[in-house]
Amino acid sequence: MKLIKSLAAIAIASALLSGCNSHNTNDIKPATSDVTIATFNLSFDRSSFEQLVEEMQTSPTEQQVLINGFNNNTLTDTEKEKALKIIQIRNVAAIIQTKRPNVILLAEFNNDGTGENTAALTGFQNNYLSVGQSPNSIDGGDTLEPIKYPFFESYATNTGLMSGFDLNNDKNVNSGPNDAWGFGLYHGQYGFSLMSQYKIDTANTRTFQTFKWKDLPSAEMPKITNCNDKDNKIPDGMACGDDWYTPTEWDNLRLSSKNHVDAPIIIPTANGEQTIHILMSHPTPPVFDTVTQKNKMQNRDEIQFWNNYITNGDFIYDDKGATGGLAENEKFVIVGDLNADPYAGDGYRQTIESLLNHHRVNQTATDGKLTPSSLGAETCFSDGECRQDNPYPNRLTSNFGLQVDHAIPSNNLNITDSGVYWPAHDEQGRLLVNDVRIGKKGSGKDVSSDHRMVWIKASL
Repeated sequence: MKLIKSLAAIAIASALLSGCNSHNTNDIKPATSDVTIATFNLSFDRSSFEQLVEEMQTSPTEQQVLINGFNNNTLTDTEKEKALKIIQIRNVAAIIQTKRPNVILLAEFNNDGTGENTAALTGFQNNYLSVGQSPNSIDGGDTLEPIKYPFFESYATNTGLMSGFDLNNDKNVNSGPNDAWGFGLYHGQYGFSLMSQYKIDTANTRTFQTFKWKDLPSAEMPKITNCNDKDNKIPDGMACGDDWYTPTEWDNLRLSSKNHVDAPIIIPTANGEQTIHILMSHPTPPVFDTVTQKNKMQNRDEIQFWNNYITNGDFIYDDKGATGGLAENEKFVIVGDLNADPYAGDGYRQTIESLLNHHRVNQTATDGKLTPSSLGAETCFSDGECRQDNPYPNRLTSNFGLQVDHAIPSNNLNITDSGVYWPAHDEQGRLLVNDVRIGKKGSGKDVSSDHRMVWIKASL
C-alpha cells in the first residue's frame, strides 16, 4: 500500500511540473455559464530565473518573518531586498484573489527560456495563490479567499535567445541582449505563462516562436533613418538610408520578440464543452530605437500578426509547420501587454486601432460601453502617478499613462462585464497598487506592477 501511495505522489508531482494536469480533481471548475479572462503584466523581472524560483518557493512562514522584519526595520540590506520582492508577489496574488479570473495570462513571469521548468509557477500557486492574502498589503489583517489554477503552462520565448548574428551592428556576434532574437539579458527574461481553472488543450496549442518577420505581408526592412543624431551614431561602414540587416539576417529574423501563442481553453457548460482560444503575445515596446525605427516597426507587425491570424491568413505557419489562421467560427480573446495605445504613445496607432475595430472583434468591449476601465486611473496623472495625460484616462492600464494591456474578445462572445484593477483613493485594495511605505514612489513595480490587471467576463 505504501508503494502505491508513493507512486501516486510521484504521478501528481509529475503532473504539476508538466503544467497540464490538476493539483486535485476537486479544484477543477464544474459546468459554468460564464468565464472571466484576464491579462496582467506582473513585472516579475529578476536578474535570473533562479532568483524568481527561489522567491516563489519561499514558504508563507518564511515570508511572514521577512514582512515582520520589514515593518519593524530590523532586516539587513539583503533581507530587505528579498522582503520587497516578496511583498510585490503577495500584492500581485492579492489582486488576482480579489478579481478571481478563471483564466489569466501572466506577462513578465520569467522562465527557463523553453517553458519546461514550471517550478516558479508551482511555487506561485502553492505559496501565494493558495494562501489568503491581505487587501491591505503589509498591514495584514483581513484575508482574501485563496484561488487555485489546476492547469498552467509556461511558453518558450525568444527573449535572450542568441541569434548567431550581429543584429545591432557593433561588429560582435552574440555580444549582448540586442543580438538575441528578442531583447533579454538571459534566455527566459520577460517570458509569459498561462494559468487556468479549465483544461488547456495542449495538444492543439499553436506557437509561432520561429515565424519569420519577412513572411508577414506588411513587413518592411528597417533602414537607417535617424541620420544626424549626436547621441546615436551610425555604425562604422554604414550610411544613412542603408538596410539595417544583411539579407541573411533578414531571411532568418523572427517576428515575435517573445512568442505568439494560441492556447484553446475547454470550458464545460450546461450545453456541452465550449472552446475559447486564448491568443497571447507581448510585443516589443515601440521605443528605445537608435538610428532606425526597428522597435516601432516590429511592435506594429507583432500586433498585425493577430489581425491576419483572425482573418485566416493562409501564409501563417506555426512551429510544427501547420499553416493558416483561426477559423471564422472560433471564439477567441487576444490578451497581453501589446505595448500600444490607440490614442497616445509612440507606436503606430492605426495598427492597434484596426485590431480593436476588427470585424471579428466584439467592439462593445474594445471601444464601447464595456471597454475595461477603472476609477483609480482617472486621477493618476494629477496624483503624479502617471507620466503623461491621456484622452481616455479611465482606460489607462499602466503607470506611464497608456492603455497598453488589452483583452480583446471575438464578436461571438457575449461580454457582460469588464474592468481594469486600479482602485481609487477610497476603494479597498488601493494599497495593492499605491503604498508610500514601499519603494521611492510608492507605486509601480515596487508595490505590485507598473501595469494593471485587465479582465473581461463572457456569458456562455
